Amino acid sequence: MHGHHARPSSSTLFGSTSVPSSDRTTGRHSRPGRLSTRLRRRIAVYGAIEFLSTHDPDDPGPGEECLLLVHDRQVVGEIDYRMCARCARGVITGVALDERFHGSGLGTRALSHLRARHPGTAWRSTLTLRATRDLLRRMRIPTADPGPFCAHAG
Repeated sequence: MHGHHARPSSSTLFGSTSVPSSDRTTGRHSRPGRLSTRLRRRIAVYGAIEFLSTHDPDDPGPGEECLLLVHDRQVVGEIDYRMCARCARGVITGVALDERFHGSGLGTRALSHLRARHPGTAWRSTLTLRATRDLLRRMRIPTADPGPFCAHAG
């Protein structure tokens, strides 16, 4: 039988059901381990991150405050901000994340937490670095002048 050796071991009416082993393990453009690494980081972000604030709710005046992001009793990020409860205005002055949590959604989650902690506050930012500027643009937080942000700032 000529050509019998080229016939697939399992065939159906529409062709072979077997997939070459090289196509099963990795795709053409995939990076092995990349998806699992991102998934592990995202799980860590949404499960084990605590938010600790230096905000004093009894102090209505403006002041420098900080939202700490803590993972396993270690600070992995912080958001520095000033806020005035009388004016209902807030200015984000700094965003810092540990390198291993970049691209994990932690920045978005932290800014969402800050908005939920201070409802009704109009947020602005003085940050101009590309990474933080892109994050703030995605969160729809406009850029402000670095000067005083309200009449109560002194």
